[in-house]
Amino acid sequence: MRQVIWKEQAATNEQEIPPAIIEALGISSRLASILQERNIRHDEIAAFLSPHLRFLDQPEKWPGVTQGAQCLVDALLSGKKIAVWGDYDVDGITGVCVVLEVLRYYGFDPLWHLPERITEGYGLNEAYLETLAQQGAELLLTVDCGITDFKAVERAKELGFTVIISDHHLPQDMLPDAHVLCNPKLADCPCSELAGVGVAFFLMAEVNRILSQKLGKPKMDMREVLDLVAFGTLSDMVPLIEQNRILVKNGMLLLNEARRIGFAALKHAARMNSKDPLTTRQIVFALAPRINAAGRMAEASMAVELLMSKDLRKVQEIAARLDQYNEERKHEEKEMTKEALEQAKYQEHLPAVFVAKEEWNQGIVGIIASRLVEKYYKPAFVFCKDGDMWKASARSIEAINLHEALVHCAQYLESFGGHQMAAGVRVYDENFQAFQDCFCSYLTEKYGTSRFEEVVYYDGELSFAEAVDYRFKKEIASLQPFGISNKEPVFLSPELTVKQAVLYGYMKNHIRLTLLDESSKTIVQVKMWGQAQNFPENPAGRRLRVLFVLNLDAHSNLEEPIKIKHWKFID
Repeated sequence: MRQVIWKEQAATNEQEIPPAIIEALGISSRLASILQERNIRHDEIAAFLSPHLRFLDQPEKWPGVTQGAQCLVDALLSGKKIAVWGDYDVDGITGVCVVLEVLRYYGFDPLWHLPERITEGYGLNEAYLETLAQQGAELLLTVDCGITDFKAVERAKELGFTVIISDHHLPQDMLPDAHVLCNPKLADCPCSELAGVGVAFFLMAEVNRILSQKLGKPKMDMREVLDLVAFGTLSDMVPLIEQNRILVKNGMLLLNEARRIGFAALKHAARMNSKDPLTTRQIVFALAPRINAAGRMAEASMAVELLMSKDLRKVQEIAARLDQYNEERKHEEKEMTKEALEQAKYQEHLPAVFVAKEEWNQGIVGIIASRLVEKYYKPAFVFCKDGDMWKASARSIEAINLHEALVHCAQYLESFGGHQMAAGVRVYDENFQAFQDCFCSYLTEKYGTSRFEEVVYYDGELSFAEAVDYRFKKEIASLQPFGISNKEPVFLSPELTVKQAVLYGYMKNHIRLTLLDESSKTIVQVKMWGQAQNFPENPAGRRLRVLFVLNLDAHSNLEEPIKIKHWKFID
């Protein structure tokens, strides 16, 4: 287990919340302290705790949205055929579904395409653009892609397309010559970190308004697609603050009701009760991988059919197939991880990890990169062969801006794209080693030679008696959804005594602890999955402190009210 440094979270907002406001809001002083640590100002607290849809900003606040919506509507009303081109991940899939929901509501039936990961790759490609042109498409709308597809956009215009790009990825210094660019990173706006599905939502909200006015039809209730927006936003790991928080918080209400039968079938395939409330962790680590399995192991279009179909038998069949693909993905991932770790152990001296094998599955290399970052706490690249080039998915740590480093090494890359924490690159054989050398040299020059230390921040000490208090647990739940920029509160325990430790599971690799908090005379039980090997033999009677979060799962009870994140023995 990698050692981490524990630090108490300092308030980013030094101005304490006045007692009068705390009383007016009906919150505890401890919750007020947590909000202060997260830099939530006094006048923002009510909206943060109750992020109603009325706090969403208008379409004109987002770069390109009003122009893109008008361009799309003009094409529709003039009888032009529309083609929607999305990405093959959850963000792109849900974004395409949002577009289809709105257009089909008004009776339009656009063409749509999600590229096949292995044969087509990410983003636009000229070959299929020609296919769409042959099918009569005259306007191309991208979702979650396109902002760096210069050659493909140029070809689309040669084919006669009007091109609207809706994307959220970082643009380069030069922009593609599209008719309209909708991207929150192109100008100041209410939230530069929208997911691709978030951009699609605001674009289609404006399309909805204009079409309703032009056609004299009642507007579609955009709340009906918020489950898609929440699912895609959570899966893309964007900051869960500002507009993203509003979209996700409200969208999760729909997800929990499982109104969309595709989501209900997906929960059933994941062995969940379709009516049970979902946590963000369940969405990100249980449901989203099944959607992603379509693009990784088969065709992403399956996932669109799952989420759009009203045929119960059909969605059940698709959900079952996705579950099977996900199991195959996990098996392949296990083998790839083993091989990657074998290569990585010889790179302890490097500031980044580079592993490669020609035959590795392109759809899984990103997952392996994340595993390497978790183990070594430094940027990781996982390469496989794609034709005559090496193709990699890369992941980073918060302290290192991956995109900036890639820009510095761009001379050795055929192409790259992404953001601070994740990216994809393509490089020819002759530049393969030169790129790695350049990347490592840049990291050493920019960040020094010392290894980065992982720091885990906690929100103060909390006794077990307070941890099992229902009112406080409900307050912490009000801070959901948790994610980037709104991390789940972590607490430091008082000194604890291990009263009992029981190994269980087929491999005896799990451990169930009974812990006594002597300061409050409270005993709790907690399960530690896969951590038995990280505990000493016979730990009963030993003393330790832990960092923990509250167990907010629907079926949690006093038998397991907390989840341990880190621990240190103190005897």
